[in-house]
Amino acid sequence: MKRPRVGVGVFVKKDDKILVGKRKGSHGAATWALPGGHLEGGESFEECCKREVFEETGLTIRDPRPLVFTNDVFIDEGLHYVTLFFTADYDSGELVVKEPRQCEEWRWVSLNHIPQPIFLPLRNALEEINNRQLLT
Repeated sequence: MKRPRVGVGVFVKKDDKILVGKRKGSHGAATWALPGGHLEGGESFEECCKREVFEETGLTIRDPRPLVFTNDVFIDEGLHYVTLFFTADYDSGELVVKEPRQCEEWRWVSLNHIPQPIFLPLRNALEEINNRQLLT
């Protein structure tokens, strides 16, 4: 197993809902996840959040704030990620699937009604959030 990579996931909030997408074409295919991706060299966390959300969804966000981080080991794939989760507010734009090879669809859902199955990092984040009551 290689050294861990740094991933970022963003809880984009709009009207008491969050944005989730159904992954495809990579590890975690057919699971539901937040918009996000890899932190690039020299990039700030805020820049990464804004870039990834826009690249994947066409939406702009405001005020990304740190929420929780997770240690995510994908045994079968031989991958290890440290995922930094942020919460941010929807700012503008029309929701589109901008990377159709990586995401089947996007949905606005309530935090208590995320479709199953849930991508490992998001599942780990939700467990930590529930344990610490971070989003209440």
